Amino acid sequence: MKETAWTRWPSREALGREGTTRSRRLLTWAVRALVLAMLLWSTFAQRHVGVRGTLAAAGGVLLAGAVSWAFFRTTYEHRLVPSLALIGVLLAFAVLAQATGFAVPALVIWCGCGITALERLPLGAALPVTSVALASYSAFNKDVWLTTAATVAGMALAGYVLRLDAEARGSAQRLLAQERAARAAEAESAALAERARIAREIHDVLAHSLSAQLVHLEAARLLIERGADRERILERVVAARGMARDGLAETRQALSALRGELTPLEEFLAELVSADDGAEVTVTGERRPLPAEASQAVRRVAQEALTNVRKHALGARVRLRLDYGEREVTLDVRDSGGRPGELTGVGGGYGLLGMRERAELLGGSLDARPDEEGFVVTLKVPA
Repeated sequence: MKETAWTRWPSREALGREGTTRSRRLLTWAVRALVLAMLLWSTFAQRHVGVRGTLAAAGGVLLAGAVSWAFFRTTYEHRLVPSLALIGVLLAFAVLAQATGFAVPALVIWCGCGITALERLPLGAALPVTSVALASYSAFNKDVWLTTAATVAGMALAGYVLRLDAEARGSAQRLLAQERAARAAEAESAALAERARIAREIHDVLAHSLSAQLVHLEAARLLIERGADRERILERVVAARGMARDGLAETRQALSALRGELTPLEEFLAELVSADDGAEVTVTGERRPLPAEASQAVRRVAQEALTNVRKHALGARVRLRLDYGEREVTLDVRDSGGRPGELTGVGGGYGLLGMRERAELLGGSLDARPDEEGFVVTLKVPA
């Protein structure tokens, strides 16, 4: 059945105590204690029923308090039939109290039922209960009719205002819970993104260096097994040591980048090409600081492209061009072609794939293709 305004319960956040201030909770308990004290006082003030009748009435008051507590629990759990049964018991207590001469407790119970029903029950069930409770109050109240009518209207309005206040508090609690969940999801997403970033850095920095070292060390082992001369073995070992040194330097640069300690991009590219004879770098456009992710993408693509040239095009001339556009930065790496290097088989082509993924995560693109002379890699990232 489709839920409507007449069948909709107040939310559990509205019916519960969560989100209420300490002063408000203290005020609620003070009102409840005052009502209970009033009921007990009016019970013991009756002289016409004797001691046994007074004690029985006091027990009835305490039982009514227990039924009220149960009513609060069943409404919090949104159980309509038990809630109506319990409030029916309270109304019956009021009728019994009126019939046995306890008028004040009866009037208090009727008023409480009328207000609480409007506050905690669906409107379709609350209005009949409130009507019965306040009508009973009106019938047995001895004030003038105008005072009684004003009192009844005030209690009905109080019950509805309490309902609106509880719903507003419940809505605030739901919004707060949603905000906390969104913040938790955002923090988890940021942590996953940071992990992915660190994973990319580890791959980009170490993968080629370690695989190349492995090739040289494996070659040295084979040369030793075959009894090759000392010079050839030493050449392989020295090459592996050089790659280890370069890998360590790149690792330090990556750690500095993760800490936000980036050297200027132009200086980094100049240092990168200084180790390669026949490589040159050109910077065009208005130079400006780039976001850390965009700067890292340019650095890693430049490193990857130069590594690929060393592996696949020995002796090629390399031209790097960094262009600062109005809304993006473009890195263009071109080589003139050359003979395959001895490390051609190292790696499985995952470097450029990782660079392409990095660029796409930033909203950019990476294009790698052969041209008339050799090979060209073009990176574009928003900046």
